Amino acid sequence: MPKKPKFPYLVGSKWTAQQQTWGWRHFQVVNRKNQGKWVFAEMVASCDPNVRFWLNAQQLKDRALWQPGWKSLAEIAQMERE
Repeated sequence: MPKKPKFPYLVGSKWTAQQQTWGWRHFQVVNRKNQGKWVFAEMVASCDPNVRFWLNAQQLKDRALWQPGWKSLAEIAQMERE
């Protein structure tokens, strides 16, 4: 039985950073890279395609750092209050 890939729907997914990252909050995954047991995601800011960086995809599971989808500032503030 083949091994299940980690993060199968990573490319194309959209994320909101809880804190501004490189001046932006909304990012999309445009590429992935497997290195040994680690999976990395190339993040690109939705408003500035020149802002891009690689991130260990495991960090996307940390809701204190990242939220799935693009959230408004009001939605982010409400999540912090809960």
